[in-house]
Amino acid sequence: MSEPSTSRRRFLGAIGAGALAGLAGCAGQTDGTTTEGAGNLDIPSLSQFRGSGTLAEGRPAPGGTSIADLPDLSGSLNLYIGGGEGGIYLNFVEMLEEIYPDFSVFSSAAPSSSLAQTVVEEVEAGAAQADVFWSIDAASLGYVANNDAYEPLADAALDPVPADFQGEDGSWVGVAGRARSVPYNTNAISDSEIPEQIAQFPETGPLQGTMGWAPTYGAFKSFVTAMRLQKGADATRQWLQSMGQAGTSSSPNEYVVAQEVADGDLTAGFANHYYAMRVKNQRPDAPLDLAFTSGDAGALVNVAGALQVKGTEKGDLVADFVRHLLSAEAQEFFATVSFAYPMIPDVEPVGGLPTVDELNPPEIDLADLSDLEPTLDLMREAGVLG
Repeated sequence: MSEPSTSRRRFLGAIGAGALAGLAGCAGQTDGTTTEGAGNLDIPSLSQFRGSGTLAEGRPAPGGTSIADLPDLSGSLNLYIGGGEGGIYLNFVEMLEEIYPDFSVFSSAAPSSSLAQTVVEEVEAGAAQADVFWSIDAASLGYVANNDAYEPLADAALDPVPADFQGEDGSWVGVAGRARSVPYNTNAISDSEIPEQIAQFPETGPLQGTMGWAPTYGAFKSFVTAMRLQKGADATRQWLQSMGQAGTSSSPNEYVVAQEVADGDLTAGFANHYYAMRVKNQRPDAPLDLAFTSGDAGALVNVAGALQVKGTEKGDLVADFVRHLLSAEAQEFFATVSFAYPMIPDVEPVGGLPTVDELNPPEIDLADLSDLEPTLDLMREAGVLG
């Protein structure tokens, strides 16, 4: 990854101010009409892929390859799709089915970790049911890859995405990203009072007893796993204990953390970036902003991604399907509907966020986040989990 930007904080309070007018749409369409694709099919306009609300206003047209320039999808795919974003992702799949009358997807939805185990078990038994596994996190993709239950994706499905967000040997490719962040209340604290390193948080006076986290949440466990991989179990356990002793408040999930920060009940917290974006999309005037640490687990960028299951006889269709997930329209959809980080450089993140290449995540293999049991053990030892 590149070195961090000289300004690691992006202010969200000005979202919507000075919004650009006259957006240039994908394939020249912005008025809700359709454009004709390479196969003489009607491709919805950009506006039909773009989300609504403050964060979608004033955005430039996305770059990258348009769906209109990709091969038509034809045939059927069996898709295992996991995670909390499954509803949003399936909405996009349904849009593809509407665009391509000869294309259909038979989906099975469940938690990503469960589906990863199912893929491995089915492949080992010689009875794989899925053609594609679309996981909410790299850990589940890594589990499948580490158990040799995948087939490498075609180069055309890998090329649009930076190597940092691909599995080894082309085992998987990221389609949407999420960054760890520190949402903070701008009425209570300034950005200069937020540490550059996650290890400094327990020692920061203004944040003592005023921070929140969601330790039972999957994203938090991945964050702690990243810290353990980078700093070791002892240092990670000590950090968790120090944060607990500092009076850090527990919430059921990270969206609640972001809301409590916006409400002023917390000064700051730990959460994936898009929870603050959801709050800001609903409450543009909320005194809420984001900070990002640098080079450590607090700057982890995890990804949802796609993997071709071993034994499928539909490799060409899988590749074309994944290419559609990385199209300009799909990446705009993920950025403005789920507020995820785009995986292709030519699509901007929402709301003035730093781009992915301006962040400075830790140098760890995202697939290693699948090694979760040692993390759960040390979280229990630190008194964070019951």
